[in-house]
Amino acid sequence: MLKILIAGGGTGGHIFPALAIAKALEKKAAVSLLFVGAKRKMEMEKIPQAGYKIIGIDIAGYNRTHLLKNISLPFKLLKSFWQVNQIFNEYQPHAVIGVGGYSTFPVLRTAQRKGIPTFIHESNSLAGKSNQLLAKKAKYVFVAFEGMAKYFPAQKIIISGNPVRDEIIKNQVPKSEALKYFGLSTNHPTVLVLGGSLGAKSINQSIAENIGLFAEKGIQLIWQTGGNNFQEYQHLAKGIHLISIQPFIEKMSMAYSAADIVVSRAGAMSVAELCIAKKPVVFVPYPYAAEDHQTINAQNLVQKNAARLVKDAEAENKLVPVILDLLQDAELQKSFCKNMAELAQLNAADFIAEKILETIQ
Repeated sequence: MLKILIAGGGTGGHIFPALAIAKALEKKAAVSLLFVGAKRKMEMEKIPQAGYKIIGIDIAGYNRTHLLKNISLPFKLLKSFWQVNQIFNEYQPHAVIGVGGYSTFPVLRTAQRKGIPTFIHESNSLAGKSNQLLAKKAKYVFVAFEGMAKYFPAQKIIISGNPVRDEIIKNQVPKSEALKYFGLSTNHPTVLVLGGSLGAKSINQSIAENIGLFAEKGIQLIWQTGGNNFQEYQHLAKGIHLISIQPFIEKMSMAYSAADIVVSRAGAMSVAELCIAKKPVVFVPYPYAAEDHQTINAQNLVQKNAARLVKDAEAENKLVPVILDLLQDAELQKSFCKNMAELAQLNAADFIAEKILETIQ
């Protein structure tokens, strides 16, 4: 049986591709899978929930805001390499896959030092520094965008697209069932509000300030606030039967099925899922993403007449009017759905799994 180790996490944008690749590997071969993540990060909860074993290591990223917090970073890095060595000695993987996140660097660097084949998946149009360093000795670097040769050796790049979970690709949940799941009615238009797994301040504040307006117009909300913000906003649902507030939505297939339109950040994985879900979207890109790549992601869809874009700085005044306009324009919604569907990449996880297995079997 092939033993494959998968490293990375930190956000849903790293965790969900990792899970999609894991499922695809299991479909195609007899494999044993082990995940390695960073202690106290999101993957330590989400990976076991998906039925996989994960081992946490003591690793953190460089803190650009509080420089004094970086004093312990060299010690954590050394400790993480020691922990990773222990994992390798016990598990003895045949291959290692890195999906981005703090744990990727020590795990893939250790594998490369030991001569174990390594593979990288880079979901964004802007490559992380760790992945750029690791790519030199990787077998393949799977990417979702063209033009990545400025970051990685051209001969190692394979354009695969971003792997999306089977539950999204194969989603056939009826809208009525999905609305019932969230305790909502089938008689009202429904807006799904997503700020990523960690929450989005500008989106949350704009929605919070207009809860009364949505209720007055008979518009239902499924609102993922992010775990850090849930306490601040959950009281807003009291006395309003048209709203479901969640810190994190576990069953995204239900959320997509229930929604008429979606409000979302524009991370690469969010874009990939929304194209497959074929939903009209209002993107509010996170403005502090490296080189503003979320805005580039969103503009790419806007140029193809597949979505609307509201700048983060303008969300307070413009987001809700744009949502209301889109809800009232059935033809534009239909057009957005059609154009989103044409951009969907359905087989990325299977393609990546096949390439990895071809290389190591």
